[in-house]
Amino acid sequence: MTLAVVALTARGAAVAGRLLGPLGQPHLYLPAGVAEGQLEPRRRFESVIELTGEIFPLYRGLVYVMAAGIVVRSIAPCVRSKHADPGVVVVDDAARFAISLLSGHEGGANNLAVRVSNALGAEPVITTASETVKRVIVGIGSRRGVAREMVKAALDRALQMAGKDANAVRWAATIDRKQDERGIREACQDYGIPLRIISSRAVRGFGGNFNRSPVVKKHLGVEGVCEPCALLAGKDAHLILEKTAMDGVTIAVAMEGPEN
Repeated sequence: MTLAVVALTARGAAVAGRLLGPLGQPHLYLPAGVAEGQLEPRRRFESVIELTGEIFPLYRGLVYVMAAGIVVRSIAPCVRSKHADPGVVVVDDAARFAISLLSGHEGGANNLAVRVSNALGAEPVITTASETVKRVIVGIGSRRGVAREMVKAALDRALQMAGKDANAVRWAATIDRKQDERGIREACQDYGIPLRIISSRAVRGFGGNFNRSPVVKKHLGVEGVCEPCALLAGKDAHLILEKTAMDGVTIAVAMEGPEN
């Protein structure tokens, strides 16, 4: 996916700079007069609305670091069809939220919002109906170099034990120390489940109820992976399947909302 990142302020430019590596060096657009470190934009612009009119048809994904209202006014004249429009994601200057604003499914904005949130430690905001009804969160941990098929087998078994289906999973979650595990990423891709990355700092600071392991703490510096990640990735989540280990993979299943 060819991507562009557009920022409007110096603070927004700093946030945009944090996205360049994780998003595979997207094209960067900054306003005239805004300088941010060593960032070299593809182009400077005077008007976000005019710039958007030019670049909207050129990219499959656009990330705007600015207020959502500005983005709505900028893209409004350009919007044609969900089958043709690029995915549009909006990030605030404080990098708190990554909002899937346009073309969540066909344009890939939902997945792009998760990628952006993983890069920034932000909360992904996804409002498409088919995603909002999903309440199951899967936390995943593994040994180094675990194969995709092992992760899939463990995931299948854990969901069966929890009485849930993969189609009900809102997203999977793992810790940042495991974000480069191909087996985890590929298994989630095979199932079409977005993968959230939870920071080690967030896990260390989490005071929720989960099974703490001195062995995990010795190796990763945190007291757990799959259980706290599942709980942290959801809203008011509770465990419906505690940590289950299978062939080098650990899975925990959580459900959003109050316990019955």
